[in-house]
Amino acid sequence: MSKPEVGSVAPDFTAVVVGGGYGAGDSVTLSELRGKPVVLYFYPKDATPGCTTQACGLRDVWGDIAAKAHVFGISTDPVKSHEKFIQKFELPFPLIADENRAIAEAYGVWVEKSMYGKRYMGMERSTFLIGVDGLVAAVWEKVKPEDHASLLLKAL
Repeated sequence: MSKPEVGSVAPDFTAVVVGGGYGAGDSVTLSELRGKPVVLYFYPKDATPGCTTQACGLRDVWGDIAAKAHVFGISTDPVKSHEKFIQKFELPFPLIADENRAIAEAYGVWVEKSMYGKRYMGMERSTFLIGVDGLVAAVWEKVKPEDHASLLLKAL
């Protein structure tokens, strides 16, 4: 599936979420968050070097971002992995467990990748800013982990 374009309605979803004030078994529905911008950042895997750099970058500017937008990290990792990632790096924002890849596919970020000549399917590191009206306001594809937080701060 292709990525939603700027100006289009963000694909709605309901998903299991942990951290950032959400408890065990909680879920979040995107359309219920209207009224405040929402950042959905898709990343490949909990606790890997790039993903840790990206998450900790957000953590370090959290005071400047939290009041401006809801922020959710999304990967295909299970809830238990997310809980460990949040705890180990003291992440203040919630993570969504997209184990069946439904959200990643709806946002066009479950893509064919290549490493050392091998092709495989995986998560493309991409971020979507969704406006208060539920429309996609910005899309950043193949985000560099170390640049992610500053991109969001400028946009918000």
